[in-house]
Amino acid sequence: MPESFASGLRHAGWLAGLPALALTWASATLYAAPRIADRIEAAGAPVAAGTDTGTGEPWLRLEARGRDLLAAGEAPDAAARAAALTRLAALEGPRRIVSEVGLVETAAPFEWTARRTGPDRVTLEGSRPAEIGRRALEARVTGALGPGTALDDTARAARGAPPDFPSAAAFLAARLSGLAKGGRASLSDTVLSLSGEAVDVPAYEALRAALSDPPEGFSVGRIEILPPLVPHYRFAVEKTARGVALDGFAPSAPDLEAARRAATEAAAGGAVDDRLLLGRGLDPAIDPKSLIAFAFRLADLIQTGHVAFADGAVSVTGDAIDGQAIPDAEALMRDARPAGVKAGPVALTARPLSPYRVTLRRTADAVTLTGHVPDARTRERVLDALKPRLFREPVIDRTRLAEGAPPDLGEALVAAVPLVTDLAAGEVAVSDRALTLTGESLYRESAARAPDRLAAALPPGWTGRASVSARQPAERRDPETCRAEVAAILARASLRFPAGSTVLAPAFYPTLDALAALARACPSLRLAVSGPADPAKASPTPPPPPAPAPAAEPARVASAAKPEMPDKPAATSGKPAATHDKPAMTPDTPAAGTGSAGKAVAGKAAPAKTDAAKTDAAKTEPSRKDAARADAGGRGKAAKKPAEAVEAPPEDLARLRAQAVVEYLLQAGARPDQVSAGPDGPAGPVAFALLP
Repeated sequence: MPESFASGLRHAGWLAGLPALALTWASATLYAAPRIADRIEAAGAPVAAGTDTGTGEPWLRLEARGRDLLAAGEAPDAAARAAALTRLAALEGPRRIVSEVGLVETAAPFEWTARRTGPDRVTLEGSRPAEIGRRALEARVTGALGPGTALDDTARAARGAPPDFPSAAAFLAARLSGLAKGGRASLSDTVLSLSGEAVDVPAYEALRAALSDPPEGFSVGRIEILPPLVPHYRFAVEKTARGVALDGFAPSAPDLEAARRAATEAAAGGAVDDRLLLGRGLDPAIDPKSLIAFAFRLADLIQTGHVAFADGAVSVTGDAIDGQAIPDAEALMRDARPAGVKAGPVALTARPLSPYRVTLRRTADAVTLTGHVPDARTRERVLDALKPRLFREPVIDRTRLAEGAPPDLGEALVAAVPLVTDLAAGEVAVSDRALTLTGESLYRESAARAPDRLAAALPPGWTGRASVSARQPAERRDPETCRAEVAAILARASLRFPAGSTVLAPAFYPTLDALAALARACPSLRLAVSGPADPAKASPTPPPPPAPAPAAEPARVASAAKPEMPDKPAATSGKPAATHDKPAMTPDTPAAGTGSAGKAVAGKAAPAKTDAAKTDAAKTEPSRKDAARADAGGRGKAAKKPAEAVEAPPEDLARLRAQAVVEYLLQAGARPDQVSAGPDGPAGPVAFALLP
């Protein structure tokens, strides 16, 4: 046999042995290796079972990887870990022991997270309470997630868990079941957080409801749940005889609230049936708030019907509020649609109005005419009757033209104009041939006469109802009660100025506010204020004796108390304001007051200065400036020139203090004839005297 042929047979023999070798390897891998792993894990099982620390579960977890034995878990301390690893090293089966055993530590903050990684799979991360077994906690979480959910639990045992951690974990797991892949539920100490996208609309609503009632002892933190993505996005406004109904979706909570506010305004006191849900799916090119506003602009033009957005287009159907509304709706649809919105059909019909309504409303800012009138002549007739009776309020005309009005509607409205313009606030509402007058009058006599005036003004065949109330009169108290209350206030007060200062201290304000409030309620109350001097100080060079202060005159002090305040004429509703050289202040017309410390009252007129008062104020002004310089710059001057003596307080310090108190009482609402400056007082608190 040739040598080359023999060599070929030898090579072929090796190839013939490869299938047998592969069969032997497969048998060892598929049959022998699992049995070896089982024997290794079984050998280590007694060691793991001996690590039970009272939770009912061993902390040591063993897993065979080929001939190696992997040890994992969290030992309660280093000694327990060393003891377990020593026992494992003594086993005969494993080739080697791979240790991933950690120690139980205190987690601060204690954080635990459950993440949805698939439709039926959840991963647990962070820390779990060391006093609760892993399998026990997994059972609580799986029960909340639902059967068939697989857990990948990588959480490590730690100390520092909040009380009733299992209940919080189960609560979060139940919420996670309503979130799509990527949803996350976490706990940080006692704060619960959720993020992700809801799987559908019912799940989103269930999440919102559940988060309003977290487990006891826990609070809700950051919530970032996206509304579900709906396949067919729609939005609809329906107007009925009962009110307004909302249906469809809004892409965010602010958009939802915007739609609800608009529905409440459109209902005008009627019912709002809110069936709107949160859902995404609106074309990103369309601004949701602009779409909502446009839908309600169309809804304002219908009595009953629908405004609907679906498949990217807006349509409107129903009964128009009048014949003018149909071209108005067509113009809106043509010229005012939001970007990205297509024009749908405008299917409106005009019917005679029933009932025929018009309203004339007066507020503090304007007089507004709304509703319908039959023609431009009637509108002009009503406006011509309004304007001469108003001094400064604008007339706002929002009426529309429509058929179906009573033939004498214009006559009834013109007759009602004096009734509504005489009110401080109110309205005349017409519905067919019924007229209702409601509001508030400044005077009781005028309010009492309103029903008779309305009955006399109405044309034949009309019915009327008046409901006019009078504003409450200013509070008045009898003189004895006023004097007793003043005495009680002053008995509790001790108002002292800082040395050398004429600035009111914060402790003054409650007492002075209470006195000003009594002055407004007690027209006959008269107070004299005496400012105190500073206590005398020992000095090597006695100061010269102060010049005697002139006797206090109430009119002068009241004028000097606030010389810079301009006169402001009062205006009455509907009549020109009278202008005088000085404001008229009578016991029955007290000035408006203030309830907060140190704030001047807007609109309070200062009394006019007499010649004597001007002279007194002129003399006082340099003393004020001297006092301010002494307070603000005295210390600085002493620092620069130690040898120079500090300026002494002004000689009329007591008078300036009395004027400061009088000025505050005037700003707080007391009348100038109720407060005056009395004679200068000795050192001590401010003194008040009740005058006859």
